[in-house]
Amino acid sequence: MSVSDPIADMLTRIRNAVMAGQTVTAMPSSKMKVAIAKILKKEGFIKDYEVVEGERRGQKMLRVHLKYIGERRDRRPVLTGLERVSKPGRRVYAGKHDIPWVLSGMGIAIVSTSRGVMTGREARKQGVGGEVICKVW
Repeated sequence: MSVSDPIADMLTRIRNAVMAGQTVTAMPSSKMKVAIAKILKKEGFIKDYEVVEGERRGQKMLRVHLKYIGERRDRRPVLTGLERVSKPGRRVYAGKHDIPWVLSGMGIAIVSTSRGVMTGREARKQGVGGEVICKVW
């Protein structure tokens, strides 16, 4: 089945897994999804991620290991919100001065720039703008 917005599909799968209390979720892999997962791990929103062979030949799957705080019954997810900003029907671009702040710096904006996929903070520091992919908090 083809998906018109694979990044939104990734974010929805992660959001649903967090709401269900799962520790791992899997989805078809792509370079953009791996770059987003790398940023989420670096910023401490997920525990880990890995790219593994899928059931079908040649298809790779991205497995995301979610992060929780607390013990069994008092367990709360680290990732509380994901929001897709730029969509296939409406692309959202921001200059270096217009990159959004998420929860006054408590969350991150993930931006696709000419220098690669990075957080909004890194893009401001490097002085580049780009497509605002999503907000995470």
